[in-house]
Amino acid sequence: MSVWSLVTCRPESPGAATFVAVADAEGRVRHHPALARYIDVGAALRDWADLEPVLRGWQPSEGEHLEDVRLLAPVPAPGKLVFAGANYHDHLREMGVGDVPEGMEPYFFLLPPTAIVGPDDTIAIPDDPGARVDWEAELGVVIGRRVHDVPVEQALDAVAGYTIVNDISARGLHARPNPLAPPFAYDWLASKGRDTFAPIGPGVTPSWFIPDPQTLPVRLWRNGVLEQDGNTKDMIFSVAQLVSAASALMTLEPGDVLATGTPAGVGAAKGLALEDGDRLRIEIEPLGALANDVRRADQPAALSTAQAALNTLEQG
Repeated sequence: MSVWSLVTCRPESPGAATFVAVADAEGRVRHHPALARYIDVGAALRDWADLEPVLRGWQPSEGEHLEDVRLLAPVPAPGKLVFAGANYHDHLREMGVGDVPEGMEPYFFLLPPTAIVGPDDTIAIPDDPGARVDWEAELGVVIGRRVHDVPVEQALDAVAGYTIVNDISARGLHARPNPLAPPFAYDWLASKGRDTFAPIGPGVTPSWFIPDPQTLPVRLWRNGVLEQDGNTKDMIFSVAQLVSAASALMTLEPGDVLATGTPAGVGAAKGLALEDGDRLRIEIEPLGALANDVRRADQPAALSTAQAALNTLEQG
């Protein structure tokens, strides 16, 4: 069966409304009659219980090929954007952390949906070398069923599909220069929650195409140079364990996105940081590729496709 993904897209014509379609393995966008009425993949996932049986077994060759459309962030406004930190053995080693402590549990933090941008959108970095902005290629898990405190053995049943996430991180802004007290020394929002700091895409690949999410290669290139070359088998906590642990803290709902941590190869471990003009490309087979250009925040850039989609929603 050919692998395909759900994508949020918009015709190139000005003022056109967003809609959901399917992208095949070659990136060709195709129409599906059950999807076109939704404004984005997040909206479609709210009906996932009804859509899943309709979409299973469907082949992209059955759909009309759509031309002159642009892919947007597939889920531009999830109810929750959850990130798991420190979840790869090799990443912990490169950051100077030894063995995983006995009894360690997953670590999570939340970011605002306004951080989201889509494929080929611009990442805007502060005009300050001291910000030391970094890349983090991550597997994204997209929830398709409302669950609370779901057991590990049933956790993958709540997953609608998978996507690619780049957890852009301003390392230099993580530690506050003048904290009120030691418990307030770190600022995750200032470091990771800025607008454009969470590229997502290109689509959401349904879970039935990924029978085992712990065997996926995760690679990131910066300006054509391979920086990260990992595999989800190196995760400390599996996707099922992360979904279960997150659902014990908060109810997970259709359209929520959970990023699962990054493998080794981040810039901080090499003394590198993003610069104006860089281009990042992440590949996680068979999910496709997510590419974004980097610009200083003071440089003009096109309106992000995620923001354009949100504007369309606000305009009715």
